[in-house]
Amino acid sequence: MIPALLSRPPTSGTLDAVIVGGGIMGLSTALQAARSGLSVQVLEAGALGQGASGLNGGQVIPGLKYDPEWLIEHFGKERGEALIAFAASTADAVFATIEDEKLAVPFTRSGWIQAAHTETALKAAENRDRQWRARGADVKLLDQAEIAAMTGANGYLGGWLDRRAGVIDPLAYTMELARVASSAGAGIAEHQRVVKLAREASLWRVSTEAGAELRAKSVVLATNAYTDGLLPGLARTIVPLHSFQIATAPLPAGLAGTILPGGQAVSDSRRILVYYRKSVDGRLVLGGRGRMALPTGASDWAHLERALVRLYPQLAGLAIEKRWFGRVAMTPDHLPHLHEPEKGLLAVVGCQGRGVGLMSALGARVADYLASGDVKLLPFPLSPIRPIPLHAFRQVGVAATIAWYRMLDAFER
Repeated sequence: MIPALLSRPPTSGTLDAVIVGGGIMGLSTALQAARSGLSVQVLEAGALGQGASGLNGGQVIPGLKYDPEWLIEHFGKERGEALIAFAASTADAVFATIEDEKLAVPFTRSGWIQAAHTETALKAAENRDRQWRARGADVKLLDQAEIAAMTGANGYLGGWLDRRAGVIDPLAYTMELARVASSAGAGIAEHQRVVKLAREASLWRVSTEAGAELRAKSVVLATNAYTDGLLPGLARTIVPLHSFQIATAPLPAGLAGTILPGGQAVSDSRRILVYYRKSVDGRLVLGGRGRMALPTGASDWAHLERALVRLYPQLAGLAIEKRWFGRVAMTPDHLPHLHEPEKGLLAVVGCQGRGVGLMSALGARVADYLASGDVKLLPFPLSPIRPIPLHAFRQVGVAATIAWYRMLDAFER
């Protein structure tokens, strides 16, 4: 399917935009920009779908890490309300794209459950429910019996159901975005790592490791957790974390109907949370933060296997047939960051683990900005690049924090 869509980067002429990164953000931007009549080329350093966009948990969750009242308090009434409206729309953006573009993407839109395992987490769920229900969102607070019936899992006191959310196959979604973006006129090239950006009068010269040279009016850096040194300082504004996942063998017929019978996705409230869903082929897929170093063997996923049995003791002994990992980009304030350090050079980082919906919706807004130049179309303010102090030691600190939080979570079981 995809090889026929891929193109070699053009060797002459001027493009309206070069997009660095062929994940959900880059492809969503390319699709909307091409539909707006812009000439666009996507350059992907590796293979499509092999980064975070194709390797994530497939949860499509609206909203940001913060609730409406916090956003208004910190951004003011006008900007806060705009952010709330944008955050509320992100899941809609994904499912509307699947429907409108007729994407061959398996999905379920039955909602997302934020499960509470402590009284503190339950109070936080009550507060979130109050704020979003006041704005007409299709949400519901769950008591202990309701969440037990909906998840079939052990240990939850209650939770919060957001019916706007759902689950997709993230790899299929990424590849299908590439297909429709290509059909709309966007160029897409794999194995074209960009190694240099240079300003030439009113244009940008983009050079790849493979020897391609492109010129464009604008460049969008959509590399997120895989950001490198292409734009000085940008990689030091984020902390890339590894998100590990496992998939069981297909659930036995006698158990499948008792585990997530409604097809919801779940994230729990632990400091080092786990998230899980059922796949189209009947497997339980469970993920969570993993070690900061690259995995070396199956034992690096052992913490997820323990979490699986803690939630579902009846699955002890069920084979784990797939193990994989990707990256998540976190920012210090847990918000996406948009930067434009020079005219026509735009960078987007910080999906915070909600990248499927967030980057789908944000890509369309970035494309509108490229077409119009109207900064008001961007939901987040443009901000300076501010590297995290002592960033080189950040990974060590994160690893220690993960270990500490995991121990605290163990005491709260």
